[in-house]
Amino acid sequence: MTKGEVLMMADVLSQEKELEKDVVFLAIEAALATATRKRHREDIEVRVSIDRETGDYEAFRQWEIVDEDTDLESPTRQMTLPAANISYPDVAHEVGGFVEEPLEVVSKFGRIEAQAAKQVINQKVREAERSRIYETFKDRVGEMVQGVVKRVGHREAIVDIESVEASLPRSTWIDREALRNGDRIKSILTEVRSEARGPQLILDRRSSELVIELFKLEVPEVGQGIIEILGASRDPGSRAKIAVRSNDPKIDPVGACVGMRGARVQAVSNELAGERIDIVLWDDNPAQLVINAMQPAEVASIVMDEESHSMDIAVEDESALAQAIGRSGQNIRLASELVWILTINLHSPKAS
Repeated sequence: MTKGEVLMMADVLSQEKELEKDVVFLAIEAALATATRKRHREDIEVRVSIDRETGDYEAFRQWEIVDEDTDLESPTRQMTLPAANISYPDVAHEVGGFVEEPLEVVSKFGRIEAQAAKQVINQKVREAERSRIYETFKDRVGEMVQGVVKRVGHREAIVDIESVEASLPRSTWIDREALRNGDRIKSILTEVRSEARGPQLILDRRSSELVIELFKLEVPEVGQGIIEILGASRDPGSRAKIAVRSNDPKIDPVGACVGMRGARVQAVSNELAGERIDIVLWDDNPAQLVINAMQPAEVASIVMDEESHSMDIAVEDESALAQAIGRSGQNIRLASELVWILTINLHSPKAS
């Protein structure tokens, strides 16, 4: 391998794999060391050093320095400390260090040596690429990410996230969602696993956090902190409730989240497979908060029991009762979940 080929390989792999050049040079050095070892019949240790500017490289044979009382397991790779002091008196030595001497640089390798070098480079580059992916995503757990569906299987969909494959398990799909190749979707990154086959990125579209993050994206006032989304409860793909409040008395938080002609809330709903979203106005009064959370049902009266942290809600007639309960109890359940989340997050009296 000529110095020009070394530099060209470093450039190409660095750009293709988005790796730092020094990482690629280390992989090439390991590959050249492996190929050089195969040229020698003895089981020797080899170190190769490449000049990052010129591409010139040198090879050295190494011996590990061990204590004088240690039985040499590999005499061709090890040397006792007294022997190192005798053989190389001009260099300071210590146990665990190395002594080395130059080896003839091999510029042309046979088929076997070249194949071994190629395998080492591929392995080292894959390891470096996996490490880069893990370091890039490990601190982003809980964030919303956007990607393109690459392929859909029985157990999961594979989503391309910033040129990295991530898994969206079937159990985390929105109900009745039909994903297809090429679909652009947003999800919450819930886990980054470091495994032998490489980092595994796990996504979730059922998380309540996804609704909150989508409103942050669609409503500038939320992103700026003027409006706060205090919590959310969901039946993914069917209905959700979010609680909002404004830090500016001049701005209506519900109207801002709905948007002109419902454009903002509709954009969020479209991303969630048509999920209906109720926007609930926060209130410091727990009873009024529950009344707001029960919308669109009209509450006629409410009685709060502070000892049991419960509330009894009354409505005027059967039709209002059906609306308050909702289909399969959905409305009252989501309202209850939302109020519970808010009381936990904001340390308000518990409600049920």
